[in-house]
Amino acid sequence: MATTTRGPVRVRFAPSPTGFLHVGGARTAIYNELMCLGARRDGAEAAHVLRIEDTDTARSSDAMTQQIVDALAWLGIEHDEGPFLQSERSTHHREAAEQLLAQGHAYHCFRSQEEVEAMRAEIVGRGENYTYRTAFERAPDDEVARRVEAGEPYAVRFRMPDGAIEFDDIVRGAMSFPPEALDDFIILRSDGSPTYHLSVVVDDIDMAITHVIRGEDHLSNTPKHIGLFRALEADEPTFCHLPLILGADKKRLSKRTGATSVEEFRDQGIVPQALYNYLAFLGWSPGDERELMSRDELIEAFDADRLRRTAAVFDIEKLRWMNANYMSILDLDEILRRLEPYVAEVGLTEHLGSERMARAVDVQRRRAKDLRELAGSLRPYFQDTLSYDAERWRKFIGQAELPAALEELMQRYAALDDYSIESTERVLRELATELEVKAGFLIHPTRVALSNDKAGPPLFDLVVAMGQEEGGRHLRNFVAFLHAERAVGG
Repeated sequence: MATTTRGPVRVRFAPSPTGFLHVGGARTAIYNELMCLGARRDGAEAAHVLRIEDTDTARSSDAMTQQIVDALAWLGIEHDEGPFLQSERSTHHREAAEQLLAQGHAYHCFRSQEEVEAMRAEIVGRGENYTYRTAFERAPDDEVARRVEAGEPYAVRFRMPDGAIEFDDIVRGAMSFPPEALDDFIILRSDGSPTYHLSVVVDDIDMAITHVIRGEDHLSNTPKHIGLFRALEADEPTFCHLPLILGADKKRLSKRTGATSVEEFRDQGIVPQALYNYLAFLGWSPGDERELMSRDELIEAFDADRLRRTAAVFDIEKLRWMNANYMSILDLDEILRRLEPYVAEVGLTEHLGSERMARAVDVQRRRAKDLRELAGSLRPYFQDTLSYDAERWRKFIGQAELPAALEELMQRYAALDDYSIESTERVLRELATELEVKAGFLIHPTRVALSNDKAGPPLFDLVVAMGQEEGGRHLRNFVAFLHAERAVGG
């Protein structure tokens, strides 16, 4: 199996700006970054290059390029060089094609796409294996010169070597592609535009890329690229082909099974640290029981030899579990900053920056699995009244002594000079003792009064975070609700 080296390491992340940043691409970018930073950790020179492969002009856009750059930045992935636009290097790509023509590693192809496809269909229809090099004879040099001089349109095809292409892959080990699996392919279209295969190899050479980490869907391209590296007399990089990410249905992750892009998870309220951590574990592990690892810890632990060959299944519940853990340990200021758009969604923007908002977020964040859920849980803290459901809280309506007990608790809370977790708990338990009831007799309805829910954070954390005045108002409204329901025979 190929391994990383202790020499200089130059990796590149090279997305196409034809859509949002897929989580599979984000994982590739993470592994590129970790390999680069891991090499620096070991004392080697290293660089992470961002290259935007925008040669598909029909589907690429500046907006998508910016979207990808922004998504990488949000995720916390840094690059040392770039972003470089592949489209701005097309002149150099064409020069490489001319060099390959001059050296006999490539040739002019005057066949139209329709002619090639017709021949392919005929040969395959006979049950035979199709390759361009066996289906069509090469035109003599004098005929080629004449047709070029006459201005006939032509593409340029690369002549694949006759032998097998072999290489070592970090994930898949020794790989071998026999000659019959290789065929000549177009590197320059008839309109003069370079194809992906030529552009990516020329750019990797010019940018001195030492390691290429990409998805296994590129594996069939690798022998073509190695042929080009060798024809251009350049050292080929070490390849690392990552297995695909599967959905819950064990098929390639797609929108049928849920979100697939970094932006979608961001909009759902996932924090970047959680998504980075989770994606890093989709195909790699530190070799121990750790699951929550910061970026610095991942850099310290990363070893490409621990990348797994088997496909990983994207588990949204595991991501949400991880996200909940990060939301509980990140700095409160960061949570408040990332929470802003979700607070706006629930109409609480005016309370941003308030001490009460900070208290409420700090209490509620340990129970929410994402930022959107957290924002929704903040509503009771800033509502003048809550709408209590008689059917849901019928148990409390039937307790005749409860309204008076809550009224007494409300008065004692209002009289507190030191409104703290300790003092509010002491007051409630003292009152329960005086009334000769269990503390739960007051604890459960107090929670309902303040949050309109039977579950939540520790009660006295909730009481203090709600605030003395606001909590008192909710208690008063709940007592009024109990009286009203009892009056109508609820």
